[in-house]
Amino acid sequence: MSRLFLSGNEAIARGAWEAGVHVATAYPGTPSTEILEAVKQYKEIYCEWSVNEKVAVEVAQGASMAGARSLAAMKHVGVNVAMDPLSTFSYTGVHGGFVVVSADEPGMHSSQNEQDNRYLAKFMFIPLLEPSNSDEAKKMTILAFEISERFCTPVMLRTTTRVSHSKGLVEPGEREEREVKGFEHDWTKWVVIPANARKRRTVVLKRLKQLAQYSNECPLNYIEPGRGEDGRIGIITSSITYAYAKDVFPHASYLKLGFTNPLPFELIARFAKTVDQLLVLEELEPFMQEQLLAAGFKVLGKEVFPREGELLPDVLLNSLREAARKKVIKIASDHPILAEASRPIEPSEFDLPRPPTLCPGCPHRGPFYVLKKYKPITTGDIGCYTLGVLPPLSMMDSCICMGASIGNAMGASKALAGTDKTEPIVAVIGDSTFIHSGITGLVDVVYNRSNITVIIMDNAITAMTGGQQHPATGKTIRDERTTKLVLEDLCRSIGVRRVRVVDPYDLAAVDEAISEEIKADEPSVIITRRECALLRLHHGPKVVPYFVDQDRCIGCKKCLGIGCPAIVTVELDGSKTVKARIEETMCTGCSICAQVCPVSAISIEEEK
Repeated sequence: MSRLFLSGNEAIARGAWEAGVHVATAYPGTPSTEILEAVKQYKEIYCEWSVNEKVAVEVAQGASMAGARSLAAMKHVGVNVAMDPLSTFSYTGVHGGFVVVSADEPGMHSSQNEQDNRYLAKFMFIPLLEPSNSDEAKKMTILAFEISERFCTPVMLRTTTRVSHSKGLVEPGEREEREVKGFEHDWTKWVVIPANARKRRTVVLKRLKQLAQYSNECPLNYIEPGRGEDGRIGIITSSITYAYAKDVFPHASYLKLGFTNPLPFELIARFAKTVDQLLVLEELEPFMQEQLLAAGFKVLGKEVFPREGELLPDVLLNSLREAARKKVIKIASDHPILAEASRPIEPSEFDLPRPPTLCPGCPHRGPFYVLKKYKPITTGDIGCYTLGVLPPLSMMDSCICMGASIGNAMGASKALAGTDKTEPIVAVIGDSTFIHSGITGLVDVVYNRSNITVIIMDNAITAMTGGQQHPATGKTIRDERTTKLVLEDLCRSIGVRRVRVVDPYDLAAVDEAISEEIKADEPSVIITRRECALLRLHHGPKVVPYFVDQDRCIGCKKCLGIGCPAIVTVELDGSKTVKARIEETMCTGCSICAQVCPVSAISIEEEK
C-alpha cells in the first residue's frame, strides 16, 4: 500500500480507523478541528460534533463503557471544559479503549492562553503520548488504544499546532475490526460514590506504578547516540521540539520521549551516564525538567530556553549560542553553533498594514457598528465576532472563554447596580458558542433577575473554525438532517420574555432593537440572524456588487467606519479629495456601506 501524505490531524484520524475505533467525538477548535473532519470519511466510525467538549468526553466515555474503542478530540482549552468527567474517568478506568486528544497551542496562534496540558495528564494520573510528526501521530494513536485497554486507563495524546497541521508521509495499514464487547455492568467501578471511589483511588495509584515501569520499556522512548564531541551533550526532548533540535544540533545524543507521563526515570538514568551534560528541550513549561530536578538529575532547561512561545530552530540556536557564550553549556570555542547565529524574527516584523478584520459581508459587522452609537459595556466571547474588538469597530471590552460573555455581563451589572457608574451592558455571543456554554449563563441571568441584553449573533454555522455544523443548523457532521434547535424558542423556554430576531443587514431594525432592549428593566435577547457570508458565496444567489458614484462621494470616510475590506480609498486625478471605492471582486452585496453613506453615493451595480 502506498504511503499517504497526511497532516498530523489526518494521521490521528487514520490511526483511529486502523485501531478499530467505533465512536469519535469532538467540538471544533483550532488546531484540533481537522481530526473529526477526517474521521467522517470512515463510515465504520460513528462521529459527531458534540455541543461542547464535556459532552464529547461523556459520549466517548459511554461508548467505552459499552465496550467500544472511542476517541474524543479537542483543543487545549477544551480540555478545561471536559475535566469534570475526564478526571473521574481516570478513577473508573475503561472497558473499551479511550483516547483524548489535546491539541496544544505554543505561540497562541488562535487561542486565549498557552496552557501546557501535560500537567493535566499528570494531574489525572493518565498516560501521555506525544508525537513529533504525522507518521508518529498515526502509530501513537493505535498504540494509545492498546495501552488504554492493557492498563484500563484513559490515555491523552498531546499534539501541538505544528504537529497537527504539518504534513508528512504516513505508512498506512488496514483496519483491525474490534468487536463491541457490550456494556460492563459493574456498579463498583462505574458508580463513583465515595465508598467505591476510595477503592478506585488505590487502583489508580497501583496502575501509575505499572505505567512508570512500562515507560522505561516502551518503544516510544529510545536513545539516539550522538557523534564526536557533540555526542557528549545529551538532549532529552519530545514532540515537535525533537525535530527542531535535530535541525540545530544533529550530532548530539538524544533521549527521544514519546511516552512522557510517567517519565522513564530508569531509562533517563542510563542515558545520563553516557553524556557529560543534560539539556531538556520542551516547549512552554518545565514539565520534564522539574521532575528530573526533583529526582536528583543535574539538567539545564528553562534557564537557557524560553518558557513562552514555540522553540523554533532560530530560537533554539540563539539560546544555545547565548548559553555557550556565558559558559553555561560546554561547547568548543570553534563549534559551528557559535558562529553568527540567525537573528530571531520579532513578532512585530509580521505586522500587516491593517489588523485582521471581519470578512466582506460578515453579518456581525452591522450590529457592532450600531452598538458603537450607544457605547455600552460589551462583554464578548469566542468566535469570528471577537474581531469586533479591533478598529474601526472597537466594540468589545472583554473576551475570556467560551460562554463567558453572559456571566461577565451579569457580574458587571450586579456590581454596578445602585452606583453612579451604571452603563448599558450587552453580552455578545455566537450561535455555536451560545449552545456550547452560554445557555447556563442565560439561565442564571433570568433566575437571578439581571437586566442585561444578550445579542446572539446567529450566522448558522461554527464559522471561526472553518464552517462546522451545530445543533441550530439542523445538520450533523455528515450533513444528515436532524432536529434543529430554534434559539428564540430556547430563550423563551428559559424564561426570557423579551426576545426578538432581526436581520443584521438591516441597520435600522438593529438600531431599533438595541435602543429598546438596553432600556428594558428585565433580561432581553436579540438574535441577529443572517447566514455566514462565506457560506452564501458557496451556495447562495449570484452576488451583485455595490459601487461608489465618484461624482456624489464627498470623501467623508463614513463608509470606512464599518471596517469592510472591500472598501478602499483612491485619489482621483484633478481632485484633492480622497474618495472611497469598492473592490467588486470582494463585495458580497450586503448593503451596509450604502446604508451608512450620508449622501447616497453607494448603490447596487445593476442600478448604475
